[in-house]
Amino acid sequence: MIAYASRTGNVKYIVSKLKVKSIEISEGLMLTEPYLLFTYTDGLGDIPVKVARFLDHNANHCKGVVVSGNSNFGHAVFGGAGDKIATTYQIPLVRKLDLRGYQADYEAIQQYYETRVTG
Repeated sequence: MIAYASRTGNVKYIVSKLKVKSIEISEGLMLTEPYLLFTYTDGLGDIPVKVARFLDHNANHCKGVVVSGNSNFGHAVFGGAGDKIATTYQIPLVRKLDLRGYQADYEAIQQYYETRVTG
């Protein structure tokens, strides 16, 4: 399963490119099965508040994080939410995508999912 948060539609688009059941993160969502987290980066490299709240109750089932960002903000903050999630929650950072990413990104994420989440 994929759990995702999307603000501008980029993350939702990325998720739609994968052949995986998905659910948008909402207040109070609790997952009891392994999942891959997709998120955007807030501000200048921050974890979105709703994603942090979700992880506070669901991090134990998370097998990796994919983050979308904008490389125009610079390397120091690009996909910063993914870096912070990896460090704070001890979750592997799978991929940082510039905006909607590319086909090669989708293929790499699909492969990771099949081997590390459902495998």
